[in-house]
Amino acid sequence: MYLRDGSQSLLQTAAAAVLVALTLGGSAFGQFGRGGFGAVGGIAIDADGIVRNLDARAVESLAAERRAALADADAVKAGALRKVSLAAMTAAVRDAAAAGKPVPSDVVFLGGLQQITAVFVDPDRHDIVLVGPADTPVVGPAGAIVGAVSKRPLLQFEDFVVALRAIDGARAGGIRCSIDPTRDGLARLDAFLAKQRAVMGNPEPLFRGMEQALGLQTVTVGGVPADSRFAQVLVAADYRMKRIGMGFEPSGVRQLPSYLSMVPAGGQAASLPRFWLEAEYDPIARDADELAWRLSGRRMKCLTESDLFSKNGIERGAGRADKVAEKWCDAMTAHYDDLALKQPVFAELMNCVDLAVVAALIKGRQLDARAGLDLAPLLDATAVPLPTYDVPETVPTVASGLKKGTTWVLSASGGVQFQPWQFAANAQAAADLGEQRTAALAARPQTGVWWD
Repeated sequence: MYLRDGSQSLLQTAAAAVLVALTLGGSAFGQFGRGGFGAVGGIAIDADGIVRNLDARAVESLAAERRAALADADAVKAGALRKVSLAAMTAAVRDAAAAGKPVPSDVVFLGGLQQITAVFVDPDRHDIVLVGPADTPVVGPAGAIVGAVSKRPLLQFEDFVVALRAIDGARAGGIRCSIDPTRDGLARLDAFLAKQRAVMGNPEPLFRGMEQALGLQTVTVGGVPADSRFAQVLVAADYRMKRIGMGFEPSGVRQLPSYLSMVPAGGQAASLPRFWLEAEYDPIARDADELAWRLSGRRMKCLTESDLFSKNGIERGAGRADKVAEKWCDAMTAHYDDLALKQPVFAELMNCVDLAVVAALIKGRQLDARAGLDLAPLLDATAVPLPTYDVPETVPTVASGLKKGTTWVLSASGGVQFQPWQFAANAQAAADLGEQRTAALAARPQTGVWWD
């Protein structure tokens, strides 16, 4: 949120919002790439890398294409405790890539998994088994791929492959995205606001002037390739968070109004408050032999800090505290699961966090070596090519505001960040896991990607 002091200041508090979007690519996952399951969060990227919101007709068209591509999805049934073979999925993806055929839906959607709650190593079958609740994939009202019963998005094998390939590179800085105004844009905005006088009537000309002054903002993705679907989920979640905070669209959750609407009349917000989402987990449980692992307590937390605008750019965390921003973050954290039911991209974000944590667990604990499972085909981009997506590079500024007494309040900035290696390293022993692993592997059929 942008702050200018002085008696001639038009805005005691002001800032700019952003729009974000994405598109698709193609590979052995062809039916799930360009023209298929690639778009995330109802947004798209144009040929110049500028993000735009999908219009209603484009969403309807995308939903129709997805329904057609899901012709074999009913082979994936709902299950309370699905077990999915990583070895069988690896073989299926490798064979599909070699034959130039589409990957079956039960592989694309990881056997219907909605969440990974356990990982079992099976040295006898040279396998790693992913465990969790599962559902049948269907196309929801807004075009998102969700479970028929739960209405929550399913995990996607494509995102898991991206996590496996990128996890070593994420050791240092984690996985993250952010959307930030440029230094030149902030300088132009400051100069523009310095020339303004108090607005007595329609503020729209002011907002349009602010948008033009601040110009395009920069999208930064780290820890995963910017042209991956995984990256699109990060950016789309950040985009939706900004839209909700700014009041451009309702959250769908009564307890989560927009940030702007929470600023009291006559109140003053901080200088450039920043909202971002971080993941949290309880410690991962393991058996004595480190062949069984249980993930629990996953959650997303909304955090805020007040940035300060200066001639040298943005100083992170240098502004004064914003109690209203903290209150809005607390509401988003408390009602994140409710929000994820209304806005599926927030559930997709948690899915990607799950997959990155499992990738870090496999890599860090060398579970593939312990299982005798060769993951090389998945790690080889030439053997198993993934869809490529247009890279989001910039977003246009969109300004809006609410008049609170004599104060005009406009939007904030944000991001997404988490460190999967931190979660994978935080493990503790659990006595019951060995028996659960034994029972799960004993029920395994001779063939097939998944079982209950």
